Amino acid sequence: MSLLTRLEKQKQAQSFENKQQEQIQVPKRSDPFLKLKGLIHEQLVSEVDSKLLEASEYDANRQELKDKVSQVAKRVIADEQFTLTRAETQQILSQIIDEVVGFGPIDSLIRDQDISEIMVNGPKQVFVERKGRLELSEITFRDNEHVMHIIDKIVAPIGRRIDESSPMVDARLPDGSRVNAIIPPLALNGPCITIRKFAADPFTIEDLINFGTLTREMAGFIEACVKGRLNIVVSGGTGSGKTTLLNVLSSFIPDDERIVTIEDAAELQLRQAHVVSLESRPPNIEGKGAVMIRDLVRNSLRMRPDRIVVGEVRGGEALDMLQAMNTGHDGSLTTGHANSPRDMLARLETMVLMAGMELPIRAIREQISSAIDLIIQQARLRDGSRKIIKMTEVQGMEGDVITLQDIFIFDQGFFKPTGIRPKFYEQIIAQGISLPISLFSSLRE
Repeated sequence: MSLLTRLEKQKQAQSFENKQQEQIQVPKRSDPFLKLKGLIHEQLVSEVDSKLLEASEYDANRQELKDKVSQVAKRVIADEQFTLTRAETQQILSQIIDEVVGFGPIDSLIRDQDISEIMVNGPKQVFVERKGRLELSEITFRDNEHVMHIIDKIVAPIGRRIDESSPMVDARLPDGSRVNAIIPPLALNGPCITIRKFAADPFTIEDLINFGTLTREMAGFIEACVKGRLNIVVSGGTGSGKTTLLNVLSSFIPDDERIVTIEDAAELQLRQAHVVSLESRPPNIEGKGAVMIRDLVRNSLRMRPDRIVVGEVRGGEALDMLQAMNTGHDGSLTTGHANSPRDMLARLETMVLMAGMELPIRAIREQISSAIDLIIQQARLRDGSRKIIKMTEVQGMEGDVITLQDIFIFDQGFFKPTGIRPKFYEQIIAQGISLPISLFSSLRE
């Protein structure tokens, strides 16, 4: 390649990068204390025990490490004769402690209870979702390497990895918050992190009622369905609150039952005494050793479960889940991505076909109709609120079509019963569970 050609390519690459920067409109900020922080970091590495430096936010050594970091930082500031205000000193100490003990610049966002999601789009742009609204934060990273360091700090404790050969990873924080990371060359703006935060205390059904996600009558109906061992699928789009609702549904399972949970990254926060949590595993660096959700569903059947709770079905495990529901594992719960109950059934058909079994469509639909009792459709509205917009009974087959019947709907800003009593009502009553028939009347106030 000639020198002229190389220069032209460099010019084009620079032009492309400049256009990208213009499009994402990254505010230019510089850190006036970068040199000072570097000196403090160097001193920490030389003075503090490496094992202590690896202490996580939830370790017993956290306070000891914070005290040591503060001592070293204050000494470096004094020795280097930096002139700082009390507020600047406190800011630097806080940032250094977050870097060493927590997850760097985003640690303060993780601790902020008003923030439900954190989106790092490269080192210079961090968005947050606060009370259902997206906003650009003041937080930035030094460079791509800084973001990579935080990603490694998140994924390493749970035995996951991310590099050029495996540039995407799903992980979790110690509190159960869901993390996804994707790095160059797939991410053009630099390493990206998306964190779906979980509340420190899991939401209860009372919280969802107060948020306006459902009414008290609908909550009573859901509780009766779970205790009555109905098979329930929570359907909804991304960020609609499916996992939160699944967590609440799981809280209604009686304490004397054995629960097996199966997830890609363990997020469910069940409070019952007898819970076995299983988590899938990606392949190792040699491409071996992967354990998929489907493998765990099959294995769970040999673990004597009273209830199987699958965080989300998205592939061939749907067939194993349906077979479990049809062979005595009543009361199973799961979630899936779909925009309506009918779409959820279509997705289940597709996922069963992904299992590689050459089953006729009618046979698949018969499996689905006999396995699933109730679909709860969750949605996130324009104002950022999350609502249960439909509770739909799966009634059975008519010809080649699965018949559905809405029990509750969200219409024109109000939750309404449709006036139809579900077919499984007698099944619930027969188990001694109280469920007033007036709950389904469309004439009640």
